[in-house]
Amino acid sequence: MDSHGRDAATLTGRIDRLDVRIHAFVPEPDREGRLAAEASAAAARWPDAAARPPLYGIPVGVKDIVHAAGLDTRAGSALPPEALAGEEATVVRRLKDAGALVAGKTVTAEFAVLAPGPTRNPHDPGHTPGGSSSGSAAAVAAGAVPLAIGTQTVGSMIRPAAYCGVTGFKPTYGRIPMDGVIANAPSFDTLGVYAADVAGVALAAAAVCDDWRPVAPGGGLPVLGVPGGPYLRCAGSEALDAFDAHVGLLREAGFEVRRVPVMDDFEQIRAQLFTMNRYEVARTHAGWFAEYSALYRPETVAAIREGQAVTAREYARAVRERADFQDRVASAASAHGVDLWVTPAATGPAPRGLATTGSSVMCLPWSHAGLPSLCVRTRRAGRLPMGLQLVGGRGADERLLAWAPALEAAVAEPGRR
Repeated sequence: MDSHGRDAATLTGRIDRLDVRIHAFVPEPDREGRLAAEASAAAARWPDAAARPPLYGIPVGVKDIVHAAGLDTRAGSALPPEALAGEEATVVRRLKDAGALVAGKTVTAEFAVLAPGPTRNPHDPGHTPGGSSSGSAAAVAAGAVPLAIGTQTVGSMIRPAAYCGVTGFKPTYGRIPMDGVIANAPSFDTLGVYAADVAGVALAAAAVCDDWRPVAPGGGLPVLGVPGGPYLRCAGSEALDAFDAHVGLLREAGFEVRRVPVMDDFEQIRAQLFTMNRYEVARTHAGWFAEYSALYRPETVAAIREGQAVTAREYARAVRERADFQDRVASAASAHGVDLWVTPAATGPAPRGLATTGSSVMCLPWSHAGLPSLCVRTRRAGRLPMGLQLVGGRGADERLLAWAPALEAAVAEPGRR
């Protein structure tokens, strides 16, 4: 066996060993053979070790709504894969062009909506890993792969990152092309990346985002804004206590933190998003649902039926209200001199049980606004992890990731700084 075969066998063995417990990967009949062939092809493409690209040889998990050549896309569903087939996604091609190897497809909630997949939280298999990018977050948290691709429509990147204790990055809406990805709600769907830390996320972001222009660290610390009002009160007491402790650590590290009154109409904002979301879900699935409705799980059926009940006029009004909300968030940040918003990444630690994927409400307004979001790992207040969510300005993804290491260090577990 050559070195590529040995590496493929090692990776496959690690995935198989861990997946008995966490079920993060979609089963694949000859993962080892495929990986050995991909590794050999990469070595032939870049024979000069000094000229190899930044992700050379790094295995990446790919959420199973993202098309990758040679692998079926099932989207966590019972639909025949030939009905869902499509061309390889640009994000996968960019990963391969950066030298990465596709370790396999990672489990998703059915069609990235609500119905959970079989993945379990690596910290306690009796708890959810979050969703819908459950397999991607859990695979990185368990150490099966160092990098994984997910998507977020409302909270599907940031919440699993918090529950699983990894770093998750959702760029500005539209920053990574969405071709080759099965849609949920196209006005919100955004590809993102998971890694163990900010440095890993930044390396991947530079490879997959459009027109990435790295920003050099320096220029002082960002001013942090805490959104006051009904939004923050959606978090549970455990999350709020941990968040208060994290804010205290940030102040000790020299960050200025300002509490900003914003989103007093949070319930209306939530309604706007779900009006748009459900309307778009129903239209995304119109053809498939007409033919295969009996194969859909009840949670997805309910979401589609809700969307079918939304009128075109209601949808158009929600679109207008969303544009106004986006302007208001930007204006509030500008008026108060806020560079980054900081919030709990989830309403609390991962809930017990696997019947749901938890609440996405802490991510909801930022997804609605299309802003770049990052979950960084924090010191634990209890047995399960809880992350800190950082939200940047529209298009300021590079600046967010340049500032993030200082915040990451401030709230990290002792010994991880």
